[in-house]
Amino acid sequence: MFINRIAIDLGTTYTLVHLPKKGIVVNESSVVAVSMTDKKILAVGNEAKDMVGRTPDTIIAVKPLKDGVIADYHTTEVMIRYFINKALGGIRLFRPEVMVAVPAGITSTERRAVIDATLGAGAKAAYLIKEPVAAAIGADIAVGSASGHMIIDIGGGTAEMAVISLGGVVTATSVRVGGNKIDLSIIEYIRRKYNLAIGERTAEEIKIGVGSALYLTEKLSIDIKGRDILTGLPKTITVTSDDVTEAIQHELEAIIGAAKSILRETPPELASDIMEKGIVLSGGTSLLRNLDQLLSRTTDVPVFMAEDPKTCVVKGTGIALENLDSYKRSIFATR
Repeated sequence: MFINRIAIDLGTTYTLVHLPKKGIVVNESSVVAVSMTDKKILAVGNEAKDMVGRTPDTIIAVKPLKDGVIADYHTTEVMIRYFINKALGGIRLFRPEVMVAVPAGITSTERRAVIDATLGAGAKAAYLIKEPVAAAIGADIAVGSASGHMIIDIGGGTAEMAVISLGGVVTATSVRVGGNKIDLSIIEYIRRKYNLAIGERTAEEIKIGVGSALYLTEKLSIDIKGRDILTGLPKTITVTSDDVTEAIQHELEAIIGAAKSILRETPPELASDIMEKGIVLSGGTSLLRNLDQLLSRTTDVPVFMAEDPKTCVVKGTGIALENLDSYKRSIFATR
């Protein structure tokens, strides 16, 4: 089948690629392994992620996106080219049109960097769409209706939230807090409380295994291995869900504060729609235990999880790309 359009959710932690009539064809880590001796790219995606924390001094595992935006332009271009080639195959007669989902709070300079990197990776045209709009479309929210809808999309680098009506963003904000910052807070907490040094992969395992936004009546626990800071020797400890809840309070407060600020800025008629319909939660980090309950308690608004929160953004980006005219109010820039 001839395909000339690709939708990409270029995430801080994971990159997903969606093709028309095929669905999601790539779901890999946003990591690139680079040789320091000759600057050669050794691996991209999941293969590169397996090298994180395990590479010799001559190899570094680079995460080219930080807080949802490009931190390393050249490596991002290489990564996008890799994902396009993996999705379409190496040999193509025509260059594809590519739509990329970007944070709502992205600056014009950061927008230009994404467009240039996408074109440099082999795209004929590059379109950008705001992540909360893409997430809302992917979550089957009727964004074109004359009614207020609120979405909160929490990924690896950012928490995106917006109120949408008639296909456009009424009010939006983006806080650079997500799964990565939560992982770093867990690392710092374990170091401070238990004198144990752990890596990002272990912190992610703790977050997924026992992490909760609220203190649990029946605590969960997990055994983890790390390096004792005092002796320098390997050590195993038990971490509980209470540890994680305490460790990530600052990040949770930032997300709650942003959600409250959006609700305060929302016009009364749309606010009443949101009270009636509730807030929709999407993004991989939204799967943190009891995060929906915490947001509901602190905002006094019902909160519902999207059907497949991890893939809402890329699905919505694919739908918007297939229906450019219908969603033209939501498209950032084209070239």
